[in-house]
Amino acid sequence: MSQPTPPSTTLASPDDVEHAFYDALASGDADLLMHCWSEEDESVCVHPTGARLTGVPLIRESWRAIFSSTRLRIHCETVARWQGSVMAVHHLSETLFVGDDPAPHGPLHVTHVYVRGAHGWRLACRHASAADDGHQAMADAIPHTLH
Repeated sequence: MSQPTPPSTTLASPDDVEHAFYDALASGDADLLMHCWSEEDESVCVHPTGARLTGVPLIRESWRAIFSSTRLRIHCETVARWQGSVMAVHHLSETLFVGDDPAPHGPLHVTHVYVRGAHGWRLACRHASAADDGHQAMADAIPHTLH
């Protein structure tokens, strides 16, 4: 695991933001985690519980509460990604390990939306939800050919 990104560092790419985000999650540091987020009032975080939080103060407090009650370890895999000049979207699959429990929780389907602004790239939206393997099997069976 790399060292968490200090708040004065400009995050030069969506990948840099993503690495800093997961490093901050692993260290349980809400302040470092919030360095990854856009400062916009419209920033959104949807936790797997379904709670939608809008704005930096609510997002920060939710992560502080999570980190105060448990330690998280996350295994993350990239599913798909798209990047433009000022916005990027990453679809991920996360498996959570909570506290000392060796049993995995998940997987979770996660979407991160990154935006580029005056201070580099930042996370503008995170949406995490429990994976429903039955629907995924159905989606995988549908042909993906465009006509």
